[in-house]
Parts: sequence; C-alpha cells; structure tokens
Amino acid sequence: MSVIAEHLARVKQQIEEAARTAGRNPETVKLLAVSKTFPIEDIREAFAAGQCAFGENRVQELETKVPAALPGMIWHLIGHLQSNKAEKAVALADCIHSVDSIKLLNKIDAAAEKNDKIQKILLEVNVSGEESKFGIFGYDSLREITELALSLHHVKMLGLMTMAPLGAEKAVLHKTFAGLREFRDRLAREFDVPLPELSMGMSQDFPAAIEEGATIVRIGTAIFGGRPRL
Repeated sequence: MSVIAEHLARVKQQIEEAARTAGRNPETVKLLAVSKTFPIEDIREAFAAGQCAFGENRVQELETKVPAALPGMIWHLIGHLQSNKAEKAVALADCIHSVDSIKLLNKIDAAAEKNDKIQKILLEVNVSGEESKFGIFGYDSLREITELALSLHHVKMLGLMTMAPLGAEKAVLHKTFAGLREFRDRLAREFDVPLPELSMGMSQDFPAAIEEGATIVRIGTAIFGGRPRL
C-alpha cells in the first residue's frame, strides 16, 4: 500500500468515527481530496486507492490535470473564481464551490448554456466575517443570490460552502459551521427547496464540521502531505 493510500484510509476512518460520534451515518459525509499543487501521479495513487472526487483551487491547475485524468475522476473547483474564468471553469469542473457574486453566477449560467450543461454549484458564504476571506456576507445578500440561482436554467444550486478561521478555537469552529447550517436551513425553508450539501471542514477542523452537519469535507494535507511553498 502506498503512503497516500495509507493516509487516505486513515482519513476515511477518522471521518467515519467523527460521524458516528455525532450520531450520523458516515455515508452522509463525502470526502473531497484537495489535490491543489500536487502532481497528477499523486492523484492517480489516491484514485487507485478508491478516491474519485478531487478539489482544485485554480482553473489553471484544472486545465493541466483534467486532460491527464483517468475515467471516473470527478473534479471540483473550490478556490476563488474570477468571472473572466467562468467559462473555463464550467468546461472543466463537475461542481464549483466558490460562487460568491451575482456577476459570477450569471457568467457561469451563460457558460453552462453555451456548453449545453447544467452546472452544479455551491454558494460560498463568509460566515466568520473575516475581511481576508471571499464569500457572501450576511443573510440578505445570500438570499438575493440564492433567489437568482434557483431561477436560472443552467445552474443547479446544491447548497453552501464556507471556511473557518485558520487555527480557531473549537468554540469558534462550531459557531462558524453551525452558522452555515442555519443559513442553509433558513434558505431551504424560505424557498421550499432541498439544499442537501454543506461543504465545510478541512484537515485541521473536519470533526467539528461533521458534528455541525458537513456533507462534504475538503481534505488535502492529511492525504497528500504538506504542500511545497509556491
């Protein structure tokens, strides 16, 4: 078994344990392996060990990795997306997690129509209020963008995404993740639609995210190791 396969097995076990501790079915938590900055060879090792879904931060990396991918690999874009790169993102990504403006949403819808595709998306929410983070701030803005997303014909909004403050105390983590869940539940009630996905939790904080209802955890370092400084 390769080192990446060993790490992957350990992470899956930790996800299962966190879910059971939270009284949840482990099958309700999906693992997105964050492969940004790592070579396609490492991704293929993880794929051989049973991991199918991979997350990239930049469109440029998707452009190099998707053509070299194996059948069955699924690609998510999780990093900030500039509206002028929306068309490339739609062509490459199964799901875009980082939709945070009306302008970007409209660009994605237009690109998806051009590609004859229904683009799966998540709206990125800045729950913690950190100025250094991207994301929609406040329920009123989130509601406005959700209303538009649900009206578009070439976009399928699946739920919400957030990032917790790096190195935050446990209480802050729970407050952030619970805040995203509460936003999702409020939107689902108000618009009477299922919004099944909550993308939250990374290598250092995913147990707290699972406890608060995460359905997608984005884990890279614990699988692939430390990233080289770019």
